[in-house]
Amino acid sequence: MVSLVIPIFNEEELIDELVPRTIKALEQIPDDFELILVDDGSVDSSLQKLVNHQQKDRRIKVIQLSKNFGHQAAFTAGLENASGDYVAMMDGDLQDPPELLLQMYQKLSQDQYDIVNGRRLARKGNRAKNWMTGIFHRLFKAMTHMEVLENAGNFSMMNRKALAALLSMEERVRYLPGLRSFVGFQQGFVDYVREDRLQGEPKMTLGKLFLLAADAIFSFSKFPIRLCLTLGLIGTVVFLLAGIYVLIAKFMGFALLGWSSTVLSIYFLGSIQLIFLGVVGEYVYRIYKESQKRPLYFIKTIYSSEEQ
Repeated sequence: MVSLVIPIFNEEELIDELVPRTIKALEQIPDDFELILVDDGSVDSSLQKLVNHQQKDRRIKVIQLSKNFGHQAAFTAGLENASGDYVAMMDGDLQDPPELLLQMYQKLSQDQYDIVNGRRLARKGNRAKNWMTGIFHRLFKAMTHMEVLENAGNFSMMNRKALAALLSMEERVRYLPGLRSFVGFQQGFVDYVREDRLQGEPKMTLGKLFLLAADAIFSFSKFPIRLCLTLGLIGTVVFLLAGIYVLIAKFMGFALLGWSSTVLSIYFLGSIQLIFLGVVGEYVYRIYKESQKRPLYFIKTIYSSEEQ
């Protein structure tokens, strides 16, 4: 069986296009399948539309979370409730074409891959957003040295062995593409051009993308804290040399009078220290979140043929 997990949050305008198109794509796969749609606390008519489709097709399972827990938590809820031998992940905005699922399945079943990632050759839509996303992927690759991750997002398919490894990691602050790369195994790619949204407003705003990028970098890289250490050492050397210069200037009698350089130095050092505290605080916050050990999500209702 093949399981496909799609998180849904306020996608009422897309659901009637998303579900039939995805079902049609899954029917091209020779194995049985289940479509798992996770409602992540939608406040529009998304849940009702999902349930309507589920009542018409027993291969659909709808998981309603108790509130909005976030994109990565919704994916995790679907993955943990998937029963397929192969499990796929796909966003619910149809920017990742479901028609590529057949190619992913063929690579997994015939080419001895454990994970197949959708790799974006190009992106349509908002140029500024696409440019920033591309910059993030390059920076993330440079900071973490995870080659597999370049231009790969959530769109993927993996076998049960790889999924078990992925789900064995229980951190609360999650970046699933990073975790998927971290588990290793034999990984392949299906290349495609990412489409723009057909309808509705993007749920991943620039602010949310920035927060997700921060979670990814702080969870998988020590670069920020190393950068602080490096800048601190450079600053120490620079101001040590400046102190030597000031002492020499006083003894030689050509020291400049005035308070501006002193005040600017104080403000500069104060700003650097606040930045460093902020970076350390990000790591401390993530340690705190992990120590709480709160569940990633709560399920309110599951709509499936087994429950009926």
